[in-house]
Amino acid sequence: MTRETLAIAGLSAIADRFDHVLLDQWGTLHEGGRIFPAARDCMAKLREAGKHILVLSNSGKRARSNAERLARLGLPPSAYDGILTSGEVTWQGLRNRTHKPFTEFGHSCFLITRGSDRSIVDGLNLAIVADVREADFVLLAGVDDERAEPDRWRECFSLAIARGLPMLCANPDLKMFGEAGLVPAPGALARVYEQLGGAVRFVGKPHAPIFEAALERLGHPDPRCVLMVGDSLDHDVAGGRAAGMLTLLLSSGVHRDFLATRDIDEPIRKLAGSRDRMPNWIMGALTW
Repeated sequence: MTRETLAIAGLSAIADRFDHVLLDQWGTLHEGGRIFPAARDCMAKLREAGKHILVLSNSGKRARSNAERLARLGLPPSAYDGILTSGEVTWQGLRNRTHKPFTEFGHSCFLITRGSDRSIVDGLNLAIVADVREADFVLLAGVDDERAEPDRWRECFSLAIARGLPMLCANPDLKMFGEAGLVPAPGALARVYEQLGGAVRFVGKPHAPIFEAALERLGHPDPRCVLMVGDSLDHDVAGGRAAGMLTLLLSSGVHRDFLATRDIDEPIRKLAGSRDRMPNWIMGALTW
């Protein structure tokens, strides 16, 4: 192992290093099916050890929707202390309007979301318009599979950018699982918006707003006492490190093919690309 990253067999080996845990959802707790048994057991042991647990997700939906899904998959709300989604942080930010980036947006919104889900704007002082030419900003919370191809949005985005509209992206993921497999996620659309010359502000991992919200929910602890656990160097590790937190990478998730070797020293350094993206620890899956 490099000096930056140490391999461990379970969280019990480093439990004295942190007081709070942020857990990624997809790839850490489940992969669309039942909650991983070892992950559920680990969370119970963390609670027994007095650790506070928040689940973090880049979902553009509100926290309640994700909590209900976790419960259906076998993880009740009593197993953790709270859940923060990008959609929830976005909703709270647009409601309170107390700090950036949420103070930068107007009150007339062109909403892009998945299906009929409008929970991200429920109860907000926003006028939702159907014509981007009547909007103050674009709110990108989700996208339907059949409309996920970024090229479908170029004309609409060009009109918005010509009017100088900023975009608020509540899900920076580039890929998502659709009915036919992997399809572009909202983050891919946001990238096109940027490429066309538009300004985009992101809320989810690895960007600061969701980590700031997590620290606020935990009572503003020292970030060095918070452990971010996830399977993505790009989202979980990079975001946690930028927030000053401890980080742990799970090698069984999104990077599993690249890290499927006994000697992962060189692969992880290549994946990380820089010291700022190296996790403090690495282990296979979420276990105690």
